[in-house]
Amino acid sequence: MTELGALLELRDLRTYFYTGDAVAKAVDGVNLTIHPGRIMGVVGESGSGKSVTGASIMGLIQRPGRIEPGSRILFKGRDLVREDERTLRGLRGNEIAMIFQEPMTSLNPVFTVGEQIIENLQLHRRISRRAARERAVELMRLVGIPAPEKRVDSYPHELSGGMRQRVVIAMALTCDPSLLIADEPTTALDVTIQAQILELIVKLRQELGMAVMFVTHDLGVVAEICDEVAVMYGGQVVETGPVKQVLSAPRHPYTRGLMACIPRLGMDRNMRLSSIPGIVPSSKLWPAGCRFANRCPQAMARCRDAAPPQVRSGENEASCWLLVSDAAPVETSDG
Repeated sequence: MTELGALLELRDLRTYFYTGDAVAKAVDGVNLTIHPGRIMGVVGESGSGKSVTGASIMGLIQRPGRIEPGSRILFKGRDLVREDERTLRGLRGNEIAMIFQEPMTSLNPVFTVGEQIIENLQLHRRISRRAARERAVELMRLVGIPAPEKRVDSYPHELSGGMRQRVVIAMALTCDPSLLIADEPTTALDVTIQAQILELIVKLRQELGMAVMFVTHDLGVVAEICDEVAVMYGGQVVETGPVKQVLSAPRHPYTRGLMACIPRLGMDRNMRLSSIPGIVPSSKLWPAGCRFANRCPQAMARCRDAAPPQVRSGENEASCWLLVSDAAPVETSDG
């Protein structure tokens, strides 16, 4: 059953990589819902499955990886897992667009930035080259690139990192997508440019009405721009809910651990920052129980024996045995 009003629903999404000696279960049962016009932050440590989740939605998983049978990616009610490559090509860059981490590797160095925007426009829209060029200039102006009539003929190496990232965003917006997946789009940028890019994404969401899946490791960014947040660990979503609720009253020990690691204004300069001990288990050897148990200060015997159910606690949903006695199970449907 599709949730009423949902733009995107992930149901038991599992993306595995078959490496010969073992199976890496990079994404292993992700459930997530994004509504139109909302920004969903997806946060977690490296190796938690954030980027692979985004690539799975885009249909960009290649061998030795595959999306496992039973996984569902419902976009506007259509299950993308069941669609063929031709259909997915029609969706990519059109209804669903993606901004990748490093703008320099996202752009082809031998073509001008304008050529690359024009190519995407002509691929999805029946317009002349002249009209496509005019639209490219308009998009570059929309994302704040100065003198777009001149910059449209620039090569990527002639632009700064911030300008290249704006070009990548312009490319993603060519066809007015309903969903924009931003995979750590500010990682390679300095702090000032990061703030500008974040402000731009929020502004474009408001002006265009698109939903955004914002993948990051920075809870500060999540607090600043997101409406909801999904915390990932070990290839699964361990907690989700409204940003204010999750960050002010986190229910999962992992979320609390992440929050404790954030420096705070007014801290004693001699005070050591908190850290989460240990490392994320290998995706080839997920433990039978809770995947955070080996790092959790509140772990019990049953945490290591069985995976915890997802339960609702206030406005949050979290998977933790500590919540089972005082929270209601989350109802799910595979219909």
